[in-house]
Amino acid sequence: MTENELMQYTIGKLASLFQARALSPVEVTQALLARIDRLDKRVNAFITVLAEQALEAARDAEAAIMRGDYRGPLHGIPFAVKDIFATQGVRTTCASKVWPDRIFPVDATVIERLQQAGAVLLGKLNMHEFAMGATSTSSHYGPVRNPWDLERVPGGSSGGSAAAIAATLALGTLGTDTGGSVRIPASLCGIVGLKPTYGRVSRHGVVTLSWSLDHVGPMTRTVEDAALMLQVMAGKDPQDPTTSSLPVPDYRAALEEDLRGITLGIPTDSFFTEVDAEVESAVSDAVQLLQGLGAAVEAISLPHIELAHPVGTIISSTEAYTYHEPFLQRQVQDYQPDVRDRLLIGASLLASDYVRAQQYRNLFRREVSQVMRRVDAIVTPTTPIPAPKIGEKTVTIRGKEEEVLKILSRLTRPWNLTGQPVISLPCGFTQSGLPIGLQIVGKAFAETTILRIAHAYERHTPWHEQRPAL
Repeated sequence: MTENELMQYTIGKLASLFQARALSPVEVTQALLARIDRLDKRVNAFITVLAEQALEAARDAEAAIMRGDYRGPLHGIPFAVKDIFATQGVRTTCASKVWPDRIFPVDATVIERLQQAGAVLLGKLNMHEFAMGATSTSSHYGPVRNPWDLERVPGGSSGGSAAAIAATLALGTLGTDTGGSVRIPASLCGIVGLKPTYGRVSRHGVVTLSWSLDHVGPMTRTVEDAALMLQVMAGKDPQDPTTSSLPVPDYRAALEEDLRGITLGIPTDSFFTEVDAEVESAVSDAVQLLQGLGAAVEAISLPHIELAHPVGTIISSTEAYTYHEPFLQRQVQDYQPDVRDRLLIGASLLASDYVRAQQYRNLFRREVSQVMRRVDAIVTPTTPIPAPKIGEKTVTIRGKEEEVLKILSRLTRPWNLTGQPVISLPCGFTQSGLPIGLQIVGKAFAETTILRIAHAYERHTPWHEQRPAL
């Protein structure tokens, strides 16, 4: 198998080839492991590579398929997971010195479901320590680097998950999203990142950052691949009481529907005015294309959107500190400095701060609920800027200096407060060759709608076919 062949494969393409017995899961797994061995020293996407385990699983998948026991589109597909998911018998570090060798007794539910579907676990991915950041540069195992420009951040906290897809080191990955940690790296690395509705996917076996904001989602090359992964991951889990018992629809089938009857809400607030000019242009072009495909467009306003950042910060800091308090008391020196400082903010917050934040959260939810009665989805940029350089603290947008960490999550964080499903997909590149992300927000449990819109856009654009020249 040539490198070029490997880089052109998607989960959907491989599934057809595996089912037809025209290609071997072992061959693909071997090719990916060789590519990881050759390239990951530059990208630093992996913390733990499970080469022997992956090859054994690939051989099992191949044998099952050859005897006619094909389990579905993920059978034999190599995937990797953010190192925040519990994996039985394999360390879960959360990219931290605090947990150098912690081993959980069971797999996270989502990993269990993917492996039951026949997927092949390649390893565990680097990240911003304990998912507490948007760059993936603060890791005990060194910074993750963006495959499009190794001097730039991949976004975070699921930076390794995005970089592994962009660099073709895995066919699908898992990330977590508390304020944008799936969508931010998806945007900066030019891939697809899906945050499902809160309660759609189990978080059992996922190390907590903020229990009322955390989501689990797939990260892939294409929208179809995200739908295939979500199909297996979604559904009620008795071990996670927050999961919904609503039926899981056929996500792949929804992709073929056109956009007639779809109304898109386009915010008139800071979603478009306070962003990089190239980002604004690319996303505006994307909206025009969606209109041309049959979608209607309506201007909307979200007056309290600026509250999302402070409200989200108070909620996540309080909940994160509560979880980490015993570790901070024993090992405070082992945390990355920026993560430690952000966690300790939670120690200074009052119960009244937390309650007021939840009240403002409900206010914003009601405001968004009113808007969603008129539209099927909201379309915005995913991040206001393309990938900043590693170590860059501020950027200038249209003459205004902004903090990198704050601005990266400004357009993603609101949708963790509401719990709505959101997808990010590539919609262009800057003149310097950096990816730009398009964000589509749907109604609760309407993943089929945002997948349908995203897939329609993807079919008529070339951005998902681009690959970084590592």
